[in-house]
Formats: sequence, structure tokens, C-alpha cells
Amino acid sequence: MNICIPRERRPFEYRVGLSPAGVEMLTMRGHTCYVEHDAGRGAGFRDEDYERAGARIVYTPEEAFGRGDLVLKVARPVDNELNWLRPNAIVMGLLHLPSAREDKIRQMLDNNITAISYEQIVSADGGRPVLRPFSQIGGAMTAQIAARLLQSDMGGKGILLGGVPGVPPAEVVIIGGGVVGTYAAQAFLGLGAHVTLLDASMEVLQRVAERFRGQVVTMISTRRNIERVIRFADVVVTAVLVPGQRAPILIRREMLAGMKPRSLIMDVSIDEGGCVETSRPTTHERPVFMEENVMHYCVPNMPGVVARTATHAFVNAAMPFILEIVEKGIARAMRDNPAIEHAVNTYQGKLRHIARLGL
Repeated sequence: MNICIPRERRPFEYRVGLSPAGVEMLTMRGHTCYVEHDAGRGAGFRDEDYERAGARIVYTPEEAFGRGDLVLKVARPVDNELNWLRPNAIVMGLLHLPSAREDKIRQMLDNNITAISYEQIVSADGGRPVLRPFSQIGGAMTAQIAARLLQSDMGGKGILLGGVPGVPPAEVVIIGGGVVGTYAAQAFLGLGAHVTLLDASMEVLQRVAERFRGQVVTMISTRRNIERVIRFADVVVTAVLVPGQRAPILIRREMLAGMKPRSLIMDVSIDEGGCVETSRPTTHERPVFMEENVMHYCVPNMPGVVARTATHAFVNAAMPFILEIVEKGIARAMRDNPAIEHAVNTYQGKLRHIARLGL
């Protein structure tokens, strides 16, 4: 199979769809890998590293996309990239199609593109093995980013997460007790913050309580409880994922009026549309905006700026699924492995496992 690894073109996306180690695993099995010039530069991988692994370097994006039976990306293709994909190609990445524009999905359907979303690969135990390392990184990053944004020079409230003797720590509220929420709780606790975590599942709350031995306050996620806790929060982290669907709106605009001035919302669910009505995507260059006197941080590709760690971590998780597809072909891989089948969003001109109205 011909496998292509293009350079990512979204702003501040430094990750790459496959590391040299992953390329070597594929070329040793007789597959041909084409890597676009400087595709791995942001993650610290040189063209020479890919060539030693057996890849062929190509110098135009049209060639990088046009040669591929399988295109391995990180982020959802932008408009030009969709035009460069050849009909009947397979594209794998963090596609987040429920929050994509309808015309992009229509273009994939018209060209018979098979779109496989890493975030929807679900194992037999309900885990999301490829999404997990990104979620771990994103959750861990929330605390270090929040600590900086709370500084006065960043427009924040001028408070220290952990406080000092005689001055209490920051109040952090996390909505969602999955991988992101759990790693965020761990990171905030490590910096000394007081953490409250909400989730709709008692089973999840029990797991969180046991893991942190009572250091995290747990509450059932209801509108009433959310309204209550965000009133005293210095930082609110929303981390709710519903695979194949847009993230639910949990914090409405009118609820922000009850929050403390210049408190911080970090909408980590922004990849899936966001959990806060006032959220809109931001960038690492301009990560925040003020709305209703509350600071909003809504960067979709948080792990993109720790590109080397993120690329190695997700390739470790994704390689078994990539290898199964290239060895068996997509049709047989879908039949043999429910985890892969569940991640296919478009196939042979039809939508699969994605909630979209009007298509």
C-alpha cells in the first residue's frame, strides 16, 4: 500500500501523522511511505530521519496527498487538502467531523473518501486507545496553562494556584471525569489547587474518589450543581466527549453572570464544538478572549505545541490499527475489528457512526 504523511497546515499544529519509527515498521513490511518535505520538522524529525527509515521525500503537497492510498494526518484536512486527496483514498486523523462544516463532509462523500477518526476508535472495554495519550497530555497541560493565564500580566485575576500560608489556593472546577478530567485533576492537585470534579456517572465519581483518596470533591453533574460550583470557581475546565456527536452545551451565557470577574474557563471540548455557549476556537498565538467578564481559553490543538511527546505517544497507540488496515485492507479490517469499524465516519459515499442532520 502507498502511505503518505503530509505536513500539517493548520496554525500552530507541530505534530506529524507518523514518526520515523512508524515509517520503518511499514517499510519493513513492504509498504511504500511518502513523506512531505519538512513534515516532521515541528516535532524534531528531519527528512534524513525518515529517509533512513525507508521513506521517500516528496516536495509538493499535491504529491504528498495524491500518491496515497492511505493518508496519515493529525488534524482534520483543510479545504486545499480535501482537494488534493484522490478519490477512494483513506484518511486517518483526529477528524472531529461532528463539528466540521457540512460542505467538507459532502466533499468526502462525493469522492468516496474513507475517513477514520482516531478519537472514535473504541476498544472492547470502552476505552479510546488512540485518543487517550492526547487526552492525557491535554489534561496535564491545563494546569500549567491555567497557572500562567491567572497571572496579572496575562489579564488574569493575579492568583497563585496553590496559594501560600495564610492565603487559600485557587478553586478549580472540572466538568467531566474521563481521561482529560482525571489528568487535569492530578495536575491541579500537584500545584496545590482545591479541585471539585463533576460527572454524570456515579461510577466515574467513585473511581475518581478512590484514585485521589478524597482529595478531590466529587459531585453529580446537573445544571443546578454546575451553576452552584462555577460561582466560586477561579478556573473551570470542561472536558466532556460524546463520540460521534457534538459536545453538549453545559454552561449557558446567562450562567456566566454568576461567575467571579476575570475567572477562567478552559473549554477542552472545543474540538467537538465546546461545552460553553460563549466558546469559540482560539489559537496558541491568541489563546484567550473575554466574554461576560470571564476569560475563555478555547485552543483545539493543545498538544500540538508539545509535538514530539504527542507524536511519539499517539503513534505508539495508533500503530496496531494502522498496521491492520495496511495489511488487510479497509474492508476486511472493518469486518475483523469492531474498534476500526466504529471509527469509520465516511465509507463508499455514505456516513457511518457520525450524527449529522441533513446529510
